[in-house]
Amino acid sequence: MLFSCRGVTKYYLQEPVIRDVSVELPEGGFISLLGPSGVGKTTLFNILSGVDRPDEGRVFLDDEDITGVSGRVSYMLQKDLLLEFRTVLDNVILPLVIRGEAKKKARARAAPFFPVFGLEGCETKYPRELSGGMRQRAALLRTCLNAGQLAETELWPGGGAEKPDAAGSGPGGGKKHRPVILLDEPFSALDAITRRTMQEWYQGISRGLGLSTLFITHDAEEAVDLSDRVYIMTGRPGRIARIIDIQPPRPRPRSFAASGEFARFKGLILDTLEGRGEA
Repeated sequence: MLFSCRGVTKYYLQEPVIRDVSVELPEGGFISLLGPSGVGKTTLFNILSGVDRPDEGRVFLDDEDITGVSGRVSYMLQKDLLLEFRTVLDNVILPLVIRGEAKKKARARAAPFFPVFGLEGCETKYPRELSGGMRQRAALLRTCLNAGQLAETELWPGGGAEKPDAAGSGPGGGKKHRPVILLDEPFSALDAITRRTMQEWYQGISRGLGLSTLFITHDAEEAVDLSDRVYIMTGRPGRIARIIDIQPPRPRPRSFAASGEFARFKGLILDTLEGRGEA
């Protein structure tokens, strides 16, 4: 398993916020974490990203214990957090610069990914000049670069990336792997049409670049549409109440959203959230 946490528990003021949470993300997978507000999803993401440490449990990347270690996976919050006084290119390279890379070299490494992310021609613009969807694309590119592997790959002529040599060394001295991306409701602030466009775009880009994604959402339909597997969190303290494997495998046709299977999976999620079924 590429990325996982096992038995994660976190306390605040001696009260458990999440308890005994285990999640697995395979390489190239798309896993959704769904649950009501206040159930501890963001707390879990802070632990998975290394921003915070669990009181119990461990986090693993390629079987390496990375509990409490930041910078090994990338984490994008709901807001794009682009700096308005920096150009889009300089916003995107910020993680590389923070890690000590020269700005000129970082710009050269990031520039080839602008066409891949649909941002060609936006390099010298400022965030205020971009639409909401374009800002999210820039933030996602920055998040991918922050994983440390994307900027080291070679682009395919068609706009993908060549898989790094698994025997090589990656950031932190570990084995090279495709980027692991944690997304905390990245499309929630967008209008419905832009949101759907961004969902379809991200599915394409994640397949082309081999991204492995763990995704927070409150939306049952979004979870069913995008995911290989859905972990449903409920209760206080938050815990995994149900795990649902979504079929058919991705990529799925647009007609899936109107199918009986789609409705059945959505019903299972809603039943669990409303306390009518756990597994």
